[in-house]
Amino acid sequence: MKIATRLKLIGLFSAIVVAIVGAVLFSTTQQVRQELNKNQAADEVLNAVTALRYLSLEYGLRSEQRIFAQWRLRSASLGVLLDSGTTFSGPGDDANIASLRATFASVGKLFSLLVATRALPEDPATIELASRLTGQISSKTQAMISDAMGLSERSRQGVLAAQQREISAVMAFGAIVLFMILASTMLTFRSLVRPLERLREGTQTVGAGDLDFKLDWHSHDELGELASAFDGMTEKLKQSTVSRIELSGANIALQSEIVERELAEKKVHAQLERLNLLQQITRSVGERQDMRSIFQVVIRSLEDQLPVDFCCICLYEQGQAALQVSCVGLRSAALAQDVAMSEHAHIPIDQNGLSRCVRGKLVYEPDIGDVHFPFPRRLAAGGLRSLVMAPLLVESTVFGVLVTARLSPNSFSSGECEFLRQLSEHVALAANQTQLYGALQLAYEEMRQSQKSAVQQERLRALGQMASGIAHDINNAISPVALYTESLLETEAGLSTNARSCLEIIKRAIDDVAATVARMREFYRQRESQVQLVQVDANRLMQHVADLTRARWSDMPQQRGIVIQMRYELEPDLPPLMGIESEIREALTNLVFNAVDAMPEGGTLTLRTRSLGPVSGAPSQVHVEVGDSGVGMDEDTRRRCLEPFFTTKGERGTGLGLAMVYGMIERHGARIEIDSAKGQGTTMRLAFDLPAAGAGAAPPARVAHKTAPLRILTVDDDPLVQKALRMVLESDGHTVVAADGGQAGIDLFHAAQLRGETFTLVITDLGMPYVDGRRVASAIKAMSPATPVILLTGWGQRIATEDDLPADVNRVLSKPPKLLELREALAACVHDRENA
Repeated sequence: MKIATRLKLIGLFSAIVVAIVGAVLFSTTQQVRQELNKNQAADEVLNAVTALRYLSLEYGLRSEQRIFAQWRLRSASLGVLLDSGTTFSGPGDDANIASLRATFASVGKLFSLLVATRALPEDPATIELASRLTGQISSKTQAMISDAMGLSERSRQGVLAAQQREISAVMAFGAIVLFMILASTMLTFRSLVRPLERLREGTQTVGAGDLDFKLDWHSHDELGELASAFDGMTEKLKQSTVSRIELSGANIALQSEIVERELAEKKVHAQLERLNLLQQITRSVGERQDMRSIFQVVIRSLEDQLPVDFCCICLYEQGQAALQVSCVGLRSAALAQDVAMSEHAHIPIDQNGLSRCVRGKLVYEPDIGDVHFPFPRRLAAGGLRSLVMAPLLVESTVFGVLVTARLSPNSFSSGECEFLRQLSEHVALAANQTQLYGALQLAYEEMRQSQKSAVQQERLRALGQMASGIAHDINNAISPVALYTESLLETEAGLSTNARSCLEIIKRAIDDVAATVARMREFYRQRESQVQLVQVDANRLMQHVADLTRARWSDMPQQRGIVIQMRYELEPDLPPLMGIESEIREALTNLVFNAVDAMPEGGTLTLRTRSLGPVSGAPSQVHVEVGDSGVGMDEDTRRRCLEPFFTTKGERGTGLGLAMVYGMIERHGARIEIDSAKGQGTTMRLAFDLPAAGAGAAPPARVAHKTAPLRILTVDDDPLVQKALRMVLESDGHTVVAADGGQAGIDLFHAAQLRGETFTLVITDLGMPYVDGRRVASAIKAMSPATPVILLTGWGQRIATEDDLPADVNRVLSKPPKLLELREALAACVHDRENA
């Protein structure tokens, strides 16, 4: 078979293979498009179901016509999506669509029932029914969301599978092309190189004068004919003289044909290398999500592998008269400085190359030394000679230009220009996707921040609602400690000085806990404005704070081999300030804790008080300071440290310590000053204004004398509180009968009446299971209207504030009870009973 015929058959075979691969690529592209449509439809179903669930819950909370109308619209759109289920035809999709339709029909019925229920007059039954219907709708829509997410996940897997098939087809095409190149190379070697080598040897032999040489090459192609002709020529040479000029001409022609074939082979190899480079750049670009890194990868790849002597990417905005240099190659940086094209530089658009490029055309200047427009002349001044500019085009809009140049003129081939055009299309598409991804990330971040803020507000509201119950439990827990401590301080005269000091510290700590618990309701209720301010000795308060926090600044650091020195700088004869001692003590305790945390390697903790005022006359301010020699704060931290939930302690911190200090400062009309620098420690200064002369005098001391022995019934379900209360009352000489729970107290009182044994008064807890304190008081008053009832509860201050005093209760005492308040209440009840 002749070589020309073989080449034609190879060309035909290549065309058939290309057609088959093209059909396969078209088929896989269609599959990807179908899977993308399916994924989009699944996302629409998921969004519609999510919106339907949100509107159902919102209608359950507020029965507004607007929400009802929006629900109907969403329901109709979801119905259309589910009815047009032809998009979902994969395995498992039919079951999901059927489940979604069934659940959607059930949700419609439940919502109709909810609408009908909301139309009824509001009473507990209808509210309960509406709540249950809302819950059922929520659970069913959640099930629909799960089915819709299943559809979305399968569609996403389908997209990935289709893309994988497409990639496999592209790789198969590359393998086929490579195989064809190898086959062509082998064919060329077998058909041309070996015969030509044999022919060269024969030519040299015959040229040397050996006319008996025979090629003996009997193929049926052109080279076989050439070999036969060569053998015939040598045969004729034997018979006649052969012209060396003719033989030399034939040899030159043969050499020219060989050169042409070698050039063709080099072009094929160069094209294959450019295709591989395009594939590498495309893969690298696809792995990045920011535009600058995409540009850097493209420029670096062109500089290293094309290669080029200068490369940069400029951005263009429609309607502007200049380009802005966005990214310059590493190897092109020095040349960019010489031609004033460093990053962020602006390049005016001339009327030749740049203007054509921003209109979407590829521009190639073989020799810019002969071009007299400004931009080519600028590059020529840097020694560049040939230039290619490829537009970055997306949806018929140019947003940038890829500029490449070389030092030699006419150095870009047509294949390289086509390669740069294709590369610019890929880069433009990747950059556009990056911009879309950035916009999506920004929108998601804004949504996340809004959601975080809403969740934080909801947590605060829930915490405020929980605060009351927590306060009740804490008050119950510390009541026995408070009663026992006061009783020991009052009755045990033989206590040592150290034991009495420890008990006084425990008593102050209990008072601070009780005050803190009382303030817990400030999460959701306004603080009462009628809180009484008293005179506070700041020096004595500093000593109390040091004693309360000694374990934190002395004992615990020493266990780790760290020493924190405590320094007192207390001004003598300091005038008293007006405030709430427990709140100021708690704020100073928080400041001491923060100071200790700021000295992980140890240091000096300073407690300082001083007064400020005019040179002559009484002082007008008292400053209370807590200083440390720790790590200090930078300006941004110092500015934000008082914000709620701002912390530099990571998981250990809550961000509420300094916020609570700031709240105390605001309530006292004082101010806080922060002196701090990085590595130089921190001083927190609380400045209190002193009242005018004569204002804020200390109230007279309250004295409550013990009453005559009484017969008292105590009702409480907490055995510790019951035992402590009984011990305190019996130490005052009273007879105490204890009842464990509300019903037990009512039964004991009734049995005592039947026996003719009366109780002087009854002390009952409010929060008890089954029968609470209100019911106990009502039952006692029903049996004996003259018997006083004292309500002892952890909600006592809240009840008194909210005017929620039950009708059958004579007095309310807050937990933890104080001996003074308890004796005053007993005396007042006895006095009221005698007067009645």
